[in-house]
Amino acid sequence: MQLLQGKVALITGGSRGIGQAIVENMAQQGANIVFTYHSSAAKAEQLVQELQQQYPNQQFIALQSDAANFQQAAELVETVTKTCGRIDILVNNAGITRDNLLLRLTEQQWDDVLDNNLKSVFNLTKHCLKQMLRQKSGSIINITSIIGLKGNAGQANYAASKAGIVGFTKSVAQEIGSRQIRCNAIAPGYIETDMTDALSAEVKSTFVENIPLRRFGTGKEVADVAVFLASDMASYVSGQTISVCGGLTT
Repeated sequence: MQLLQGKVALITGGSRGIGQAIVENMAQQGANIVFTYHSSAAKAEQLVQELQQQYPNQQFIALQSDAANFQQAAELVETVTKTCGRIDILVNNAGITRDNLLLRLTEQQWDDVLDNNLKSVFNLTKHCLKQMLRQKSGSIINITSIIGLKGNAGQANYAASKAGIVGFTKSVAQEIGSRQIRCNAIAPGYIETDMTDALSAEVKSTFVENIPLRRFGTGKEVADVAVFLASDMASYVSGQTISVCGGLTT
């Protein structure tokens, strides 16, 4: 039996990178999936078509939505609830970077990252909770980062947003646990994505030297943890942040 058979998952930022890996992995485990994208409509629709061909008995929908916008988040959740009838899994994955040293960091760069990475998690979680409370069940998974756990020069805004997700996750888990709703976070380390593909071999080698497993992770390895947290296998796991980093934060 598939781990997520018949469940409905809402995944933000699901058209590329880690988000796409989570979409594909949850689809393989039987979930019906609604994922959002910001601008890459063609890529999102292509992914829907591929998944629908592969899993014809499941439902796949791609919707353009800005998770950082409170009203758009509300409308998104309303659409998913009306279309699918319920929301069993929420994956808050959407996020951006605007790296700069603090002395050069602009107010706009700070606001953009905090809105897209942290406010978006508040927006979607708040709106999804209403449905999950009616169901008296649900799993919320927030994608943070090891940068939120250890910091990084030139990423004060990003680190602050991702550290905020960790605190948010712990607080929400305490608030909603009595209703049988779980909330956890995943902190990826250096993962093979479009962004890391752009790094030079020399830079990659420097990063790898500091990783005990001596390699970058894959999107699927992050997605495997997301599937676990979404499934009944993690029925007694809540309020936790699981690092998927090859031992980098050990």
